[in-house]
Amino acid sequence: MTPKEKAEDLFYKMQLDWACDSCHNDWAKECALIAVDLIIECTPSMNIYPPNFQSKNPRVKEYWQEVKQEIEKL
Repeated sequence: MTPKEKAEDLFYKMQLDWACDSCHNDWAKECALIAVDLIIECTPSMNIYPPNFQSKNPRVKEYWQEVKQEIEKL
């Protein structure tokens, strides 16, 4: 899933089904941003697992930063 697709997915999951005004859209956007910030915060910059358990992906934080940028554009 591209960062833009993930941003839209998170945004729509945070919306209330009955909400269609800009107030609720702002709320959904804030919730999605909080969720992404928590993911970024919890993503370790160094892999803390023993070498035989490491599955390091250097693009994880970059991906979520891009998702955050896409949410901010919504």
